[in-house]
Formats: sequence, structure tokens, C-alpha cells
Amino acid sequence: MGLRGSRAAPVVVLIASYLEPHFVERIRGAGEVRVIYEPALLPEPRYPCDHFGHPLKRAEEDERLWRSYLAEAEVLFDFDYPNAAVLKDLIPRVRWIQATSTGIGQLLLRTGLRDSPITFTTARGIHAKPLADFVLMAILWFAKDGFRMVRDQVAHRWLRYCGRDLRGATVGIIGLGTIGREVARMCRGVGMRVIATRRTVEPGDRDADVDGLVPMTELPSLLGAADYIVLATPHTRQTEGLIGGKELAAVKPGAVLVNVARGAVVDEPAMIKALGDGRLGGAALDVLAAEPPAADNPLWEAPNVLISPHSASTVETENALLTDLFCENLMRYLRGEQLLNVFDRERLY
Repeated sequence: MGLRGSRAAPVVVLIASYLEPHFVERIRGAGEVRVIYEPALLPEPRYPCDHFGHPLKRAEEDERLWRSYLAEAEVLFDFDYPNAAVLKDLIPRVRWIQATSTGIGQLLLRTGLRDSPITFTTARGIHAKPLADFVLMAILWFAKDGFRMVRDQVAHRWLRYCGRDLRGATVGIIGLGTIGREVARMCRGVGMRVIATRRTVEPGDRDADVDGLVPMTELPSLLGAADYIVLATPHTRQTEGLIGGKELAAVKPGAVLVNVARGAVVDEPAMIKALGDGRLGGAALDVLAAEPPAADNPLWEAPNVLISPHSASTVETENALLTDLFCENLMRYLRGEQLLNVFDRERLY
């Protein structure tokens, strides 16, 4: 079902986070649209493909101008993060928002946008390959004992040692969505055995991308079999605290946990305990319960933990792919067709 009926006036598109000018021009050429893009009124990006930017407080006159743009926009490319808390009251005409990330559920809850009539589309699929790259890097890091190499290099110490072979090792993927599937393909490509969970598994179900499917009711069996455990599930009411003390007690001793989902999926104190007592052999964490973590969080100093500042999904090609997706969806919107990657808000709290 399409979103837009026939009308003569161009659709007003407001770009709400930084985008390179040549990508803005691509959007202008996508159809009968009027694109508003004022980079001077947006948070300055801290690095390539940054859609949050430096903290921004607009001057009073600039804020009035910006809010006038919000008031006339029908389509937003990204959320207005500086006004996120009151955004729902500033966008009376908006019918569709294209997000630049996939996990927007908690944002919709915090801002009260969950129950709005706006259609939200996500960046689902765009970040799958970069996140899978991070997962494979983390698995190799622990298999080849990257921490040892760094310590020995710093100490100018030449001591040979024995690493682990990935062939025949088992990776357990919790969440066989777009990201989980890309992880599965890459891990099988290096000879690993892959078992995975997904939302629904019926007896006898098979999946071409994995060697075995496990229903969530049998999660302990996956945890007990996996040498590497990958969390790639969305943060919902069902997955919050999914990996707690009971689940960690079922983990194969020495297994490595890789989290590219959300910090809330893991009971962090229980994970810290399991890392300390050896139940977990290590962890690679792109997400944490609090971001950034407190200065005294023991994960900072843990000798078997690799921390990434929620950046595993960000690569230099991101804005090009986001523009491709947005232009395709914008043309669909103008034709009154179904959009790609519509967010399923029924999966939220």
C-alpha cells in the first residue's frame, strides 16, 4: 500500500543530518520533490558518515528557521536529534521518516513517536557486511591471540605460541536476521560450523545459510556447543537481558562472546563475572549497557575484552548506500508504492 495520494505540489523533503552535497543532488533528482538541506543548521559530523555529530545548540534565529522547515516537511531523511525529545510536536505534516540506522525502536519509545501515524523505514541491510566483518575480525583476534601479540610487541618479546584453528569450530548466532545471515556466510566461508536461533523454528526446519537451527527454548544447548557466541538480535522486550547469569552458566567454558546487537541484551554484571572467572574466555563488544561506559567499568581494564565504541557498522561507503536506499524509497513514495524496510513497531514494548 502506498503512502501518498495524487497531488500537484512537490513533496518537501528535509535532510536532517549531514550528507555530502553530491548525495543531496542525487536526492533532488529522484523525482518531483523540493529538498531542503542546510548543513550550517545541522550537527557537524565528527567523522565520515556520522549522523549524530557534535552536540549542537542552534542560535535562537537559526532554531526558528529550522523549526519552520520541520513544520513544512512531508518527508525526513533521518531524525532531528537535537530536538528528539520534542520532535513529535514539531513535524505536523511528516508522513515518512527514513532512518540512517536499523535499531530505532528505543528511540521511537523515548520520543513518543512509536504511536504516531508516521511510517518509519530503516537502514536494514546496509550495515550487515561491516558488522559481519567486525565479528569475523573478533573471532580471528581471539583465535590468533591478538592480545598476546600486542603485549609481546610492546615488550619487544619474541616468544612463539600456538593459536586456534577455525576449521571445525562452532559459532552460535543468536538472531538469524540480515546481520546474522551475513555472519553465518562469512564464518562458513572459513570452515566454521554454524548453528543459530531465529524468532520461529518448527521441528524439521532447515536453513541453507546454517548447519543447524535451534529454537529459543533450547538456547542453553546452543550456548553449550558454541566456541564463539554472536549476538545479532534486536533489542525488544523479549530479548532484554536475554543473556544473564543462568545462560552464562550454560556457556561452553572458554567460549568468546561477540555482541553487535545492543548492550541491553546482556546482563553486564553477570558477563563481567563470567569473564573474570573464566567461564567466558573473552568478549568483543561493540555495544555496552551504558555508552560510553563509566570510567570505573571493569570492562575497560579486562585483559580478555575488546571494546569498540559502537562503530563496527560505520564504514566510508555508508552514505552512498543510504542515498541509494532513500532514492529508491522516495521514488516508491512518489508512485504510491510500498516502501522498503518499513519498521515493525509491533515488536516494541
